[in-house]
Amino acid sequence: MNTTTLKTNKKSWDDVAERFFGRNPLPEYGPMAPSENDLNLLGDVKNLKVLDIGCGSGHSLQYMNQRNASELWGIDLSEKQIDTAKIVLENTNVPLHLFESPMEENPGIPENYFDIVYSIYALGWTTDLNKTISNVSKYLKKGGVFVFSWEHPLYSRISNIDGTLVVNKSYHEEGPYDHEAWNHPAIMQQFKLSTYMNTLIENGFKIEKVIEDVCCSDEDLKRHSNRWYSLEKAEAVPTTIIIKSSKL
Repeated sequence: MNTTTLKTNKKSWDDVAERFFGRNPLPEYGPMAPSENDLNLLGDVKNLKVLDIGCGSGHSLQYMNQRNASELWGIDLSEKQIDTAKIVLENTNVPLHLFESPMEENPGIPENYFDIVYSIYALGWTTDLNKTISNVSKYLKKGGVFVFSWEHPLYSRISNIDGTLVVNKSYHEEGPYDHEAWNHPAIMQQFKLSTYMNTLIENGFKIEKVIEDVCCSDEDLKRHSNRWYSLEKAEAVPTTIIIKSSKL
């Protein structure tokens, strides 16, 4: 775990948190990506215990509350995000536990406890993918489900230069990088799709579904199109990767 990177990212998120208040929460999985309404990866969550990795402003947990999950748990690096989540979720009528902590650490989350763990556009912030996935495996009951989404590994490797799509960096290069679309000092992690999948397998998961589809309806474009996510790129390169797995 890189404490310097975590400190940098924590400050960045605390600085920009308001920009991402309620951005792409469940049932959305990411910009121009199919939603949970389309995919039904989580199924019926009634009476299930759920944990959100990188819970942000709490809106995905709010969605789980509306679908009658029995317990809501969340972890996020940003103090400001956790403070916002407490406000968003203050009227829930089920047990709620929020932790301000890196996802690489366990701040007091029970093991072999959860039916569902999920992470919506947050996993690429980890400084130690194996440790984070190992934690998720420990949190889940046997047979429990882990679903995560993140920016597709190819998307940031392709640039649109005057209408021509150009490869700007090798897909094979992995590790920390400064994301072009992030305007504050912060470090994300680039992994190949195979690295995500193999890390899941090595930590005792069975991969059930991998989704790279793109949704470019007028409504999707209205909500998500900007200088980074554009129709021109999305028609050629997936914006988002979504993986569903279960603990063996």
